[in-house]
Amino acid sequence: MSASSNLPEGYRLEVRRFVAANPERVFRAWTTPEELLAWWGPKGVTCVAAETDLRVGGRYRIGNKLPDKTVLWISGVYETIDAPELLVYTWKVGSDDTTDTERVTVRFTATRNGTDIFIQHELIASKIARDRHADGWCGCLDGLTDYLPVTSGN
Repeated sequence: MSASSNLPEGYRLEVRRFVAANPERVFRAWTTPEELLAWWGPKGVTCVAAETDLRVGGRYRIGNKLPDKTVLWISGVYETIDAPELLVYTWKVGSDDTTDTERVTVRFTATRNGTDIFIQHELIASKIARDRHADGWCGCLDGLTDYLPVTSGN
């Protein structure tokens, strides 16, 4: 069992990326709907909707338009917000109540030239789902890396 949850532990994924922007800028891009629309989603996926209620207990919802034109919804609840260094939120794909709820922790650590991003995605039900999430997170971070230098020098 996870120390922070009564849910089974499941699979865990960790992803790291450096971006050349300060943590405040990265945090804002991660939590502002208009900015999420500009960069969220792996290659071939378009973010068609983003809603955030950035407070503990607040909800978020992101619509991903897949290459086959279907829209996949990701939603959850913010559990911890320590701007601009930490976000913890639940993660649920689809609207089916039988879908397992996962947890995502994102740390934004200042470095001399930007921000190290560390994502821990846990409580994943299967290895296949974990591998899909790995591809998705890497693609999203590619989009964020491309987006941030265009929108601000830091």
